[in-house]
Amino acid sequence: MSQIPILEITSTPSSLAGLMAVLQASRKRPGTVESLEPVMYVRPAVSLDTRAMAAYAQVCAGTPDQGVPLLYPQMLTFPLAMAYFASSYCPWPAMGTVHLANSVQQHAPLHASDVLRVEMQTGQLLAHDKGQVFKLAFRVLKDDQLLWEATQTLLRLGVKNPVGPAYASALNNDNPLSLQTSFVADSGIGRRYGRISGDLNPIHLSALSARMFGFRRAIAHGMWTKARALSAMLPRQAIAQAQVHVEFKTPLFLPARPTLWSTRAIEGDWNHNALFEVRNSKGDKPHLRACLSYNLA
Repeated sequence: MSQIPILEITSTPSSLAGLMAVLQASRKRPGTVESLEPVMYVRPAVSLDTRAMAAYAQVCAGTPDQGVPLLYPQMLTFPLAMAYFASSYCPWPAMGTVHLANSVQQHAPLHASDVLRVEMQTGQLLAHDKGQVFKLAFRVLKDDQLLWEATQTLLRLGVKNPVGPAYASALNNDNPLSLQTSFVADSGIGRRYGRISGDLNPIHLSALSARMFGFRRAIAHGMWTKARALSAMLPRQAIAQAQVHVEFKTPLFLPARPTLWSTRAIEGDWNHNALFEVRNSKGDKPHLRACLSYNLA
């Protein structure tokens, strides 16, 4: 068996330079492949930065008592994903690729000033009626201990004759959910989240730049919407372990006042397991659907 190539990323380009590299790689033409070429990208020594985490928490409505935000390690993986999309290993461009689902599992608490190894590896192909689904797997380790991992499920639109087992939702909407709260997604949230995440995809930044890519208005980052919902779903204290799986359903056009629906009341009923949805202001259209479980630290 041949060894998987391991590419170390020891310095990361600026957000703008990363965006330009991804846009340049958009000249790739979508096509059918039998499998993703195996490759691993690695950031060997990444320090958790207190100020960066505080900025992330502020944009996503987290609190200091919650410790390292559950989704914050995803920020550390973004340079690896961008390097992959800009490389010859990735057969498709990032532009026109849709984020279908995201699963995160925290195995142990992370702490400010931890020095971490961050990895990304190519994964499985799945067939979809709108194109080719593919997965990227991420891991965060400290001294060889796996602390956190995630799977990003992406849809490359327009690929004919996609390969792999059929993609199927892991969540259903059979459970009755009740309205818990609403929150504001203002017109500038895409720019603020883009600055802290590095994701400066034009579809998130303004109505003008979004219209260049076929959207009538800017849309919120899916991972911001997920993080904003989790800020209400998680307790105001640190958690030890957690799992959250989210499927993205419809774009959240900005500005908006989305609503949060759940199988349990948020205040005073921490049963540590819940299904939830972020819906539009009327509550009749889901932007995302998710399941969450966790243990307190």
